[in-house]
Amino acid sequence: MNATQVKTADERILQTSPLRKLLGRPELGSVVGAIAVFVFFAFFADSFLRASSLSTVLYAASTIGIMAVPVALLMIGGEFDLSAGVMVTSSALVSSMFSYQMTANVWVGVVVSLLVTLAIGAFNGFMLTRTKLPSFIITLGTFLMLTGLNLGFTKLIDGTVSTKSIADMEGFPSAQDVFASTITIGGVGFKVTILWWLALVAVASWILLRTRAGNWIFAVGGNKDAARAVGVPVTRTKIGLYMGVGLGAWISGQHLLFSYDVVQSGEGVGNELIYIIAAVIGGCLITGGYGSAVGSAVGAFIFGMTSKGIVFAEWNPDWFKFFLGAMLLLATLLNAWVRKRAEATK
Repeated sequence: MNATQVKTADERILQTSPLRKLLGRPELGSVVGAIAVFVFFAFFADSFLRASSLSTVLYAASTIGIMAVPVALLMIGGEFDLSAGVMVTSSALVSSMFSYQMTANVWVGVVVSLLVTLAIGAFNGFMLTRTKLPSFIITLGTFLMLTGLNLGFTKLIDGTVSTKSIADMEGFPSAQDVFASTITIGGVGFKVTILWWLALVAVASWILLRTRAGNWIFAVGGNKDAARAVGVPVTRTKIGLYMGVGLGAWISGQHLLFSYDVVQSGEGVGNELIYIIAAVIGGCLITGGYGSAVGSAVGAFIFGMTSKGIVFAEWNPDWFKFFLGAMLLLATLLNAWVRKRAEATK
């Protein structure tokens, strides 16, 4: 064995330093940003640090985070979904209208809605892999179709742009407990969506970091042709990722329905961009192959702090989109800097 071989062998057994590991984390930039946003509103909004305010911030973050997690996994896999926002509304509409029209236990509508949203996700993934068209085109088409179906079917079946009330139907109280209840801790109410959000982050992180499927996701996002060449099931992985978005849409849709009892058919348009923004702020790259579920959670938390912090500070909420856009640009620049530093330490 010559000197070069010895050096190579030694490099392979070297322990990675804590600093190098930290710089290599995709969510590092978003964590720094979250700390900055927290300190900023803690200083400028007197009520921001109250427990009730924290509950409100976490709730706002969870409603975005539930969808940001599967959207982040999809982006790591090299794709994105423009139909995610209206899919949430579709999920709620299917559950409500099926239960009402069939006079069935609302849990029947909940299960049917799950099957429908998973099917929509599978459709997106199937069309993407079979047609080889960009995900922008495929999911834009699905976005437009769902927008029309949501409005058309609601007006056809219910005669208006909103669904009928199902609050008095069998199974509604138990479904409301699962999807829209409030848990009181220390006299402060926390929405159950926070638990759904944390559970999704934990499961997604486990998939990405501890399973073979996680390796597949990073591989197809980095280079799908190379991944296919080494035996990665690219088609199955991408379809599974889109079905994951469908699962998130189902959870969010059921929360929407059981929180307000009725659903407006035009809701959800534009939310898909917020989910993508949360994932990007959290460290995901548009080009794929890089990111984390934890990062998407931090991105959603930043969104929650900003949206509610402006209210607590008693500022004009019209400025919210400006702050969101500024955070997106700053987070992207910070994430790029972190990646360069991480690569420089290798």
